[in-house]
Amino acid sequence: MTTTPAPALAAEFETHRPRMFALAYRLLGSAEEAHDAVQDAYLRWSGARREDIEQPAAWLAKVVTNLCVNRLTSARARREEYVGPWLPEPVVTGAGALGPLDSAEQRDSVSTALLVLLERLTPAERAVYVLREAFAYSHREIAGVLDVSEANARQLYGRAVRRVAARTPRFVPRPEQQRGLVESFIAAAREGDVAGLEKLLADDVTWWGDGGGRITAARRPIEGREKVLRFLAGAAERFLVGIELEAAEVNGWTALVAYLGGELTAVASFDVRDGVIADVRVVVNPDKLSFVRRQLAAVGLEAGGPR
Repeated sequence: MTTTPAPALAAEFETHRPRMFALAYRLLGSAEEAHDAVQDAYLRWSGARREDIEQPAAWLAKVVTNLCVNRLTSARARREEYVGPWLPEPVVTGAGALGPLDSAEQRDSVSTALLVLLERLTPAERAVYVLREAFAYSHREIAGVLDVSEANARQLYGRAVRRVAARTPRFVPRPEQQRGLVESFIAAAREGDVAGLEKLLADDVTWWGDGGGRITAARRPIEGREKVLRFLAGAAERFLVGIELEAAEVNGWTALVAYLGGELTAVASFDVRDGVIADVRVVVNPDKLSFVRRQLAAVGLEAGGPR
């Protein structure tokens, strides 16, 4: 048996790390947990016999997928006990952290809205859906990854598609339209322009806030334009003094990022329907901002920095 030097093993693994992180994040909705899953995969990689790995990319995809399925199974109980709405951890995507996002469909594959929908699937359904939709795996390849029959893989995919499609908007907005609405929202919020905000929001807009019990946030969704506007007015008086609002590409779409004293304090994603904002999902839980904070600092996107 030929032993591959450790530096060579590590270097080969690093060539696969971006794709493995992109896979793990879509499966888990958590950047920190995705990073941990990829690290666990590296430990298995470094301890495996080389002759057992015919195709490194396929071998790693199987290991990462199954590690994530196990994590999802244990995470379900934790998320049921979560204080307030649970939202995915935001990830800056402009630099390709989640793979190519050249089309609206690719961007939508990592959108906060879709990741929220995927929480409704079983771990196996989610794995099949992500492998098929985001990574174009065949049903035969998926069956090999999950150690199920091809017929079972098809059944899992069919159930996942039906459950996701039932709650997915029929039309994905153009990126420039979505960005324009978010930038208008930021401008109106900065100026305290209630009438301007009102024009941007759908009648049935819903505001979701994820504080995780760590930071003050609405523990239930706020539904309806009037209620959301009242909430924003109250929040402006209590929390927005000294806050800087900027736009950045997060989870494939333009998002609002908020800073206080140069430190990231919130990330808000927006769903657009029929030319207005239909959903706003705001992450303020500091635990969920650690990864994106490091990303923004690494590329110089601190408050007031380049956009």
